[in-house]
Amino acid sequence: METRVGSGSTMTDPDDPTKMRNQASLTTSSGTVWLVIGALTTAITVVLLWSLQQVNSSGIALWGIVAILLLYVAMVEVRLLVRTVRLRLILMAIAFGALTAVALGCVVIIGVTVVAP
Repeated sequence: METRVGSGSTMTDPDDPTKMRNQASLTTSSGTVWLVIGALTTAITVVLLWSLQQVNSSGIALWGIVAILLLYVAMVEVRLLVRTVRLRLILMAIAFGALTAVALGCVVIIGVTVVAP
């Protein structure tokens, strides 16, 4: 919700529910949703990378699997150890983003090395 102030400038409502910083998954969630989505993503990417390991045996897939599993373990540890709700959720979101970035990076690297050896 924007409020016009003066000549053409706008001021954004700090409680706007459409802002990313005000989303429930980053403000009031217990963190369970991040663990469930993280577990599903981890399972899918580990199976995918394990299958791609058969195509390209350079070890990139195995390193990716190890990194993904460690990032998911970090998500679980953050959920159990960090008491401040907002910090916990932000750290879990960052770990989830890193997990998906590692998976995508590994798939892209393996795809490039298979197509253009």
